[in-house]
Amino acid sequence: MSIHAVHLVGSVPLHDAEQVFRTVSARLGDNLRRIPDGETDGRADWTSWHRALFDRTPGLVADEHGHGHGHGGPARYRLSGGPGDLRFGELGHAAAARTSWQVFQRLRAEGVLPDLRFQVCLPTPVAPVALYVDPCAQAAVEPAYEAAVLRELRLIADVVPHDRLSVQWDTSVEFGMLEGVVPSWFPDVEDGVLNRLSRLFEAVPADAEVGYHLCYSDPDHGLFAEPRDAGRLVAVANALTDRLVRRVGWIHLPVPAGRTDPAYYAPLHDLWLPIGTELYLGLIHAEDGLDGARHRIEAARTVVSAFGVAAACGLGGHPPEAVPGLLDLHAAVAALSD
Repeated sequence: MSIHAVHLVGSVPLHDAEQVFRTVSARLGDNLRRIPDGETDGRADWTSWHRALFDRTPGLVADEHGHGHGHGGPARYRLSGGPGDLRFGELGHAAAARTSWQVFQRLRAEGVLPDLRFQVCLPTPVAPVALYVDPCAQAAVEPAYEAAVLRELRLIADVVPHDRLSVQWDTSVEFGMLEGVVPSWFPDVEDGVLNRLSRLFEAVPADAEVGYHLCYSDPDHGLFAEPRDAGRLVAVANALTDRLVRRVGWIHLPVPAGRTDPAYYAPLHDLWLPIGTELYLGLIHAEDGLDGARHRIEAARTVVSAFGVAAACGLGGHPPEAVPGLLDLHAAVAALSD
């Protein structure tokens, strides 16, 4: 059985959206069902560009002695007054999507892009709050920041026709919390995570597509924790799809490079996804290329047969000159068959 599709997690470190669309389409073509704009123009490093946003937000002040979780980064932010003084302006997601959508439309009209959806990847609000806000202020900042994220989502949905729109919620810091390596400001971590992910899903218009990128990667392109197996990923995926009334479009689960053993994939036996929800395994790694992907596919198929392929995370940690080869690797892995 051939691998049926490729999913791009989000970041593709090329010059701009047009270069991303043209390069990705030329190399992956009909393997894709949706295409991101590559999160270019300073957005490739996931949430790091949000630090400038916190710097200019009324009601927040930098604490020079507070650093991001385990990353030795610049100052974290705390309230300068009461929560009512906090005013987030535009975050930048909607502005970027509007610009990229215009390019997408033009390239579709020119026949450069096949029949694809426009994919918008959004970090969950938990991520920047956990990484860049002082622990004493996280509970107070989160509601205002989440409201700002959902405002950006509404602006995107006002511009992009819903039958062309795919929204992906990038879910990473939550797994650091669930593994106990990132402190949480909400006491019941599991229920708090699921409530938040469900709320984000329901905020997307009902006639647009929604998916989740479940991830263990931290902002420095390492791992919050090395998962023992796919068990926690499966548990979150099952709990989400059980809670949600509408069907999830896709679930992406990462696979560490070294896991060619069936034990990592064994929990996938208990994965329950509704009919029509696509499963993508992030088993493509540059360091061992096609041979490594083949071994991981063979191990995964001892448990699950129907899945698409992806990298474990975005490509933003790679230099631009490596992107064509990485996309070709995606196409080669997609062509693998029993």
